[in-house]
Amino acid sequence: RAFRKAWEAGDVRGLLAVLAPDATATGDGGGRVTALPEPLVGAEQIAAFYAGRSPQGLQLLERTVNGQPGLVVRSHGVTVLVAAFEVVAGRIEHIWAVLNPDKLHSWG
Repeated sequence: RAFRKAWEAGDVRGLLAVLAPDATATGDGGGRVTALPEPLVGAEQIAAFYAGRSPQGLQLLERTVNGQPGLVVRSHGVTVLVAAFEVVAGRIEHIWAVLNPDKLHSWG
């Protein structure tokens, strides 16, 4: 929840507060949509990335994703991203984001 709120606000400090210092983030676009070409490493890099990409106009829904806390992001009712968060000792260690539309059908 704190990650979602900080991302919506573009709050770098808020994102840094929920990310482990050595956190990593990956994105899977499957060659269909633009995604991270390589993993982001470190809380500062991840916070800057998300703070610089405002989710305005998108609907962010808190959901369980593969047994982990997560977010489902929708644009005009269509799921465009599903993210799972590995949380250790109250901080996010890893973010897995799927943007490949072929893998998002079941999240409709």
